[in-house]
Amino acid sequence: MDKSGMHASRISREYDDEVKEFLDFAKRSLPNNNGRFFCPCKKCCNLTKLSANDIYDHLICDGINLSYTKWIWHGEGGERTSTSNTYVDNEANEDDESEDRLDEMFRDVGEEFADRSNELDELLSDSKQPLWPGCSKYTRLSAVLKLFNLKAGNGWSDKSFTALLGLLKDMLPEDNELPKNTYDAKKILCPMGMEYEKIHACPNDCILFRNDYKELHACPICGASRYKPREHVVGNASLKGPPAKVLWYIPIVPRFKRLFSNPSDAKNLTWHVDKRISDGKLRHPADSPQWKTFDNAFPEFGHESRNLRLGLCTDGINRHGNLSSKHSSWPVMLVIYNLPPWLCMKRKYILLCLMISGPKQPGNDIDVFLAPLVEDLKKLWDEGVIVFDAYRKENFKLQAMLFCTINDFPAYGNLSGYSVKGHKAYPICEENTCYYQLVHGRKIVYMGHRRFLDRFHPYRRLKKAFNGQQDYRNAPQPRTGFEVYERVQGINVTFGKTQKLISQRGKKTKTNVEIRSNEKSPWKKKSIFFDLPYWKTLDMRHSIDVMHVEKNVCDSIVGTLLDIKGKTKDGLNARLDLIGMNI
Repeated sequence: MDKSGMHASRISREYDDEVKEFLDFAKRSLPNNNGRFFCPCKKCCNLTKLSANDIYDHLICDGINLSYTKWIWHGEGGERTSTSNTYVDNEANEDDESEDRLDEMFRDVGEEFADRSNELDELLSDSKQPLWPGCSKYTRLSAVLKLFNLKAGNGWSDKSFTALLGLLKDMLPEDNELPKNTYDAKKILCPMGMEYEKIHACPNDCILFRNDYKELHACPICGASRYKPREHVVGNASLKGPPAKVLWYIPIVPRFKRLFSNPSDAKNLTWHVDKRISDGKLRHPADSPQWKTFDNAFPEFGHESRNLRLGLCTDGINRHGNLSSKHSSWPVMLVIYNLPPWLCMKRKYILLCLMISGPKQPGNDIDVFLAPLVEDLKKLWDEGVIVFDAYRKENFKLQAMLFCTINDFPAYGNLSGYSVKGHKAYPICEENTCYYQLVHGRKIVYMGHRRFLDRFHPYRRLKKAFNGQQDYRNAPQPRTGFEVYERVQGINVTFGKTQKLISQRGKKTKTNVEIRSNEKSPWKKKSIFFDLPYWKTLDMRHSIDVMHVEKNVCDSIVGTLLDIKGKTKDGLNARLDLIGMNI
């Protein structure tokens, strides 16, 4: 079938006739589709079923996806089953199958690059262009990919990689298509890179300049300029300098699509259902009570084994190494708990989605920067996205949920909105936290651990080894998500480093007018995660990572037992405090 008309101008009669012929072909080839077919326009990329009239409008307005050369989703060369998007080719051979897989990959990423169709077409042509005339082993794209894998795996510099490309280009036949330097090689792979967003932020962490604030040049809360001032202005150059603060956001939806476009990754993402051993032992998050309770509460979500359960982790890093200890940038990462235990914490499966730039840590204002990620998580829960599963050869609606956060204790306080310092620093006990102010050490210690032991544990009877008293109290019960939500929903917080907290905690405002309340609460804010519809139903929303607990506790114990200088907790003040506590 001659398809050259699809490359003609969209306002030409030739293109219009070709579109009509395409629709007639689809109707003849797939008569049982009730008049609805996958739309192959540049925006839909065969991901959405529409009526023939709507497809005609899309193809005229947006044009056809030029990488869709074989109309396999509309009956060319075989039949697509009615229950799934699996294609059955009656004439297929091994070469055709590999070509179809390549087309499927580009169809899957086509939605991301709908506005970059020319680059995608170039990438597709590079994937079919031999490295030199007659070469059957490598294409231009596959050769560059293999070389870049070697570069990344061995830590080559750009300079050495350019020298290698120049040497290889001289060794190969004269009419080879290998790029001559690193810059040209990166241009070939550019369309395969992940999209990202640079979102300007208020330098005082009050807002992000997006949505309603997108066109503003100053923060509406603190008045700080969105841009740094230029020191030297030449002629009529713009006075607008670089942004004062930038949030880097890498959207998560395209990355999930890419995971499922790889057959081996798509297979591993259902390991928790297909290959996990269910014998009552806790080896995987899927064995936890929260996983099972969530499936019972939302059976539609739990029925689809490919729906993702995510863990969020963040902490401050000093990207300048030891050169400066005053800088703190905060990466926010997601881990996928669907994967088997030996893969889910591997570097390639940990998704960096946000980079909050410093130099100051976001602290309580981290909710401002989490807004783009939470919006995507809400979309993945409420609507879902159509994703192609390369392992099962079908499209399905992908949903995802945030299973929990996992951080150290200070970051726990930033994300949950709970004050992790002072007399009520223990989130389980809250107002009933057993604290003791050391007289000589001038620190607050928490002594009520024996409440969590068994009722008749011998430690409950001991006096001298603890604080001179026996302890038979019952352990406090953690508050449910609904109870926490009731406590925090009335808290009024204005984000920003220059703003004082106005809440029920009784803090003072800028005008020193005290906001009085009947009860001072340890909660500082309503966490942005409560915007997720399911968040309040989770039994465990925030976790403490094992590494920090083990390291800090082990360092203190070993340092004290071995009397390591700088590590031991034993000293004159500690001895005097022990006497004061009858220990």
